[in-house]
Amino acid sequence: MGIKTGLTGKEKAAVLLISLGPDKAAKIFQHLNEEEIEELTLEIANMRKISPDEKDRILEEFYQVCLAQEYISEGGINYAKEILEKALGSQKAFDIVHKLTASLQVRPFDFARKAEASQLLNFIQNEHPQTIALILSYLGAQQAGQILSALPQNKQTEVAKRIAIMDRTTPEIIKEVESVLENKLSAMVTQDYTATGGIQTIVDVLNSVDRGTEKFIMEKLEIEDVELVEEIKKRMFVFEDVATLDGSSIQRFIRDIEQSELAVALKGATEEVQEIIFKNMSKRMAEMIKEDMQFMGPVRLRDVEEAQQKIVNNIRKLEEAGELIIARGGGDEIIA
Repeated sequence: MGIKTGLTGKEKAAVLLISLGPDKAAKIFQHLNEEEIEELTLEIANMRKISPDEKDRILEEFYQVCLAQEYISEGGINYAKEILEKALGSQKAFDIVHKLTASLQVRPFDFARKAEASQLLNFIQNEHPQTIALILSYLGAQQAGQILSALPQNKQTEVAKRIAIMDRTTPEIIKEVESVLENKLSAMVTQDYTATGGIQTIVDVLNSVDRGTEKFIMEKLEIEDVELVEEIKKRMFVFEDVATLDGSSIQRFIRDIEQSELAVALKGATEEVQEIIFKNMSKRMAEMIKEDMQFMGPVRLRDVEEAQQKIVNNIRKLEEAGELIIARGGGDEIIA
């Protein structure tokens, strides 16, 4: 028999939230929409007294479903079923996996994310740029960056542009492309339009390609769509990424920045970024900037963002001039 408590799914969720306590329940609420929060709050308010055994069964069910979800992520549904059968027996494993897969939404191209970039390249390099863009949009940034770097140059720009301007793709098209790429995959996608691609996707991909590929794509894109390139550039390297620069690169851009401007920028920076920048300047200069930050009082967020953006723009100019290095994927190894 499957796990039974006599309660509805919402009632079980309410029991779980009560058991977890207010702090953890509040964190879960942050991931729910208003309607779900309202329904669960009502269930919690109307919750009848339940026995300790019933409560334990609900917590155990939740734990088993979480384990099953983890197993599915690791190796797929069959792998999860096999592991759960060994631990819980055939019937219980079937009940849990069935419960999960009934509402499970597997992200499109899940199989592709587990494949080697070189294998995928062989499959898709001769496809239409729109098809390649769709597939890369669903891959991890590093994997997509490797593939984009390896595409013929005449396709790189077109694919990058199509990823950037991609908005929503119908489930039918996604399924069709999936079936061509992997006939054995039984895709489970939502019946809604699925959002993918966009500016941030191509930014993540370009941050993972080698500098040569990025430069080529950006230069070609700039000829076609200046506004798109400017929007991409704004997100390619943000102020927090200063923490990824090597010491000599940090020392180089500091030389070009006025002390007062750096103080404003650091006022809204993370402790990690502050510490790294202070570490790469003289002790006297660090103390002076810290004093400036302390005595300037509250600073408008807009002023902090403007100061940080000036520094980012300066860093990108220095990189283009070859005076500092922004570490990237796709073969941008640094040789000492």
